[in-house]
Amino acid sequence: MGDFIGYIFVFFAILLIRYFTTAGFFYAYYSKVKDNKTDKKILSQRPLKKEQVEKEIYWSIISSGIFAFFGAITYWLYLHQFTAIYLNPTEYGIWYLPLSLLIVLLLHETYYYWVHRAMHFPKIYKVVHKVHHQSLSTTPWTAFSFHPWESIIEALVVPVILMVVPVNIYVLLFYLILMTFSSMINHLDIEVYPESFRKSVFGKLWIDATHHHFHHKEFNTNYGLYFTFWDKLMGTESRKM
Repeated sequence: MGDFIGYIFVFFAILLIRYFTTAGFFYAYYSKVKDNKTDKKILSQRPLKKEQVEKEIYWSIISSGIFAFFGAITYWLYLHQFTAIYLNPTEYGIWYLPLSLLIVLLLHETYYYWVHRAMHFPKIYKVVHKVHHQSLSTTPWTAFSFHPWESIIEALVVPVILMVVPVNIYVLLFYLILMTFSSMINHLDIEVYPESFRKSVFGKLWIDATHHHFHHKEFNTNYGLYFTFWDKLMGTESRKM
């Protein structure tokens, strides 16, 4: 039990460093660009709510604690050989490394899209998801600003996927980094991807700050996490895209 609590504290420290480092970096860029109110990359001119950033950081610290708990669970499962995580990159072949990343992203995307839609049912929304949407204009600090129930729902899927899908440790680390940067960029409220990329075949499938901006603006559109295909298939993509 003592070891498990130690794992939680280690993961909590790592997650806090991750959050404040990445959000702080993006917020410095956010503040610089937002000073130029005519910059075409800015998605919303709506001013931030009073003490919004402080509240986002507060909820994000709680979320980090919950994510740390699930990180500790995943590590415990790995130590007791209950996960499919493996160390040798050649064990399943080099070709499998990008494929496994794609599988994990698609599974996570599918889970997130449907639970995200469910979180917008009025009764569930008030209890679970309202905290996140209190940020009408988002900032990098919004990225992990969740009610504890939402944090639990979001954290559940990762250990389950890792118990089923063989994933190399380096692919897993890349996936976690991608998850962090994707969430920060999507809540930046500034479009950072060049127009040439956004109009490309892959760019139209990849969620960016513009796509997620309309979710916070319209509430009932653009539910995706990494990809747009579920929104396109289910007719929930904003008509302004």
